[in-house]
Amino acid sequence: MEDRGYTILARRWRAVGREIDLVIEKDGTVAFVEVKTRRTGSLAPPATAVDWRKQRQVAAAANAALTDWGDGACDYRFDVVTVELTSGGPGREPRPEIEHIKDAFRLNR
Repeated sequence: MEDRGYTILARRWRAVGREIDLVIEKDGTVAFVEVKTRRTGSLAPPATAVDWRKQRQVAAAANAALTDWGDGACDYRFDVVTVELTSGGPGREPRPEIEHIKDAFRLNR
């Protein structure tokens, strides 16, 4: 994310019994990021693991973060980063294919 111009504000931030994988900022917008990793050939793509329950958990933690940090009025969004580990072939390490889905979901704010 830093290579893409984002500032990492927190990693594995915990609140209200929940965790946010990454909190990043760019151009005045804070993004609360859920990261999902799967191997190629899994039954479902990694983004499908961010269902409505997970979205609500991330939102609850984000609300706590915004309250703690005093930034309740800032622009923010919820992103998902998917990592698919592809087979590198015999004797090779798996290669990650990374996709950053900006504004991946919205909840009533």
